[in-house]
Amino acid sequence: MEPVDLALCLAVDVSASVDFDEFALMVGGLAAAFRDEGVQALATGGRRGAIAVACLFWSDATDVALPWARLSSPADAASIAAALLDAPRLPRPGATALGAGLAAALGLLARCPAEATRQVVDVSGDGRSNRGPPPGPARDVGVAAGVTINGLAILNEEPDLLTHYREEVIGGPGAFALDCRDYEDFADAIRAKLVREIRGGAFTA
Repeated sequence: MEPVDLALCLAVDVSASVDFDEFALMVGGLAAAFRDEGVQALATGGRRGAIAVACLFWSDATDVALPWARLSSPADAASIAAALLDAPRLPRPGATALGAGLAAALGLLARCPAEATRQVVDVSGDGRSNRGPPPGPARDVGVAAGVTINGLAILNEEPDLLTHYREEVIGGPGAFALDCRDYEDFADAIRAKLVREIRGGAFTA
């Protein structure tokens, strides 16, 4: 894969707290974001004219829902959106192993086949870790490697989750965390998050 401006790994919570309607709203929101012309313009507007995108589903196990794909045109974005919509819900719903999920996302990011100017993990979920290692140590490893880890906290289960994401999950250059009240708000929130992540410090659009 040719070099890109950004390697972006989406890490999406599919634990037992996420029912199948909520899962559909998440993947639908992600697909809609990549179909958005503004997102596409940012993704193709950098010096290298492309980003690389992958998606990991996580609970107390992980599964690669979207292998690394290069986004350099509207057609590429449409293919990514379709692949996300078609991705089966694997692994099966389980515990919220946020630390292990973050570690797996960082591993997937490290295997990106394109050299990237920036590397970002985009974590979204609706709860604190309740199995396995906490997210902080994995976050610190990623930050030490130059990765930015951002968060989207869905507040339907835990109204104070944004504070946890800010303290225990995010880190690295320009890291930020956003929230949304419920899954019905996910599409707007993830689009805003992708715009901010893709724009980074190198974009002025």
